[in-house]
Amino acid sequence: MELVFSAALFLLVAAGMAWAGTRLWARPKAALERVTGTVVEADQHLPSHPSLAFREMVRRLGAILPASGRDTSLLERRLIRAGFRNPGAVRVIHGARVLLAVLLPLAAYLATAAWTPGSDMLGLLLAGAALAGFCGPGYWVGWMARRRQKRIRRGLPDALDLLVICVESGLGLDQALMQSAKELEIAHGDISAEFALVNLELKAGKRRSEALRNLADRTAVEELKKLVAVLIQADRFGTSISQTLRTHSDFMRVQARQKAEEKAAKLGVKLVFPIFFCILPTLFVVTVGPVAVRIMRDLLPMMNNL
Repeated sequence: MELVFSAALFLLVAAGMAWAGTRLWARPKAALERVTGTVVEADQHLPSHPSLAFREMVRRLGAILPASGRDTSLLERRLIRAGFRNPGAVRVIHGARVLLAVLLPLAAYLATAAWTPGSDMLGLLLAGAALAGFCGPGYWVGWMARRRQKRIRRGLPDALDLLVICVESGLGLDQALMQSAKELEIAHGDISAEFALVNLELKAGKRRSEALRNLADRTAVEELKKLVAVLIQADRFGTSISQTLRTHSDFMRVQARQKAEEKAAKLGVKLVFPIFFCILPTLFVVTVGPVAVRIMRDLLPMMNNL
């Protein structure tokens, strides 16, 4: 039974790969013109790139999975926080859920074919694999969002210092955001992309307060929310933007130093368990081991002879 199932799976995968290779293999427009010697018109159909074939298949699978509007909007918000702003990213995640919910139980069944567990155990294993495959993409999106928020939080003091320099040199807040986005493109790409998006929203006609609130909602970083609140209040009451940014920059530096001191104070307690379970046994073996060997080799035979 396992041999027939493995052969059927091999034929299915081979047929799918052959179909993807013949139908979805891409040749760039320049290569087509160079080989055929004709100019490809814009309205002619060009095959998609092979790297996008699998994504297109997953997106079509995602259209099959029904989802409520609330869940879709929540997933869109999490994808935006993770840095994925493609409109089809939600369908890709749904398609990945469907695909993994099918492939992981199949892989678990093939992995346990030689083990031959009981029917109850096999059912629990397949159900757990299907649940892990269905929930895995959502956890991956959350992990990517937390990583991006950590990068934004780490680069925010540098971005704030650059904003202070730009504003104190005579630029307005909009121009300072634009210049900061250009300067931070290599060092802190996530903050640069967010500042560039704020500039695009301002050019599109949105109010500055609304664009800044959108920035705070997209990132969901607490430090950036505080900065946005400070900028909105300064803009509303007409206070100096440069002085506001300078004060908030000093506050963030003090807060970052306090967090570093807090982590340093917790370090001693966190090192207790690694020292107890990893270092002390090694020291015990190194110091007591030779003595124990000499006792077993010399002292015990001497005591037996007595």
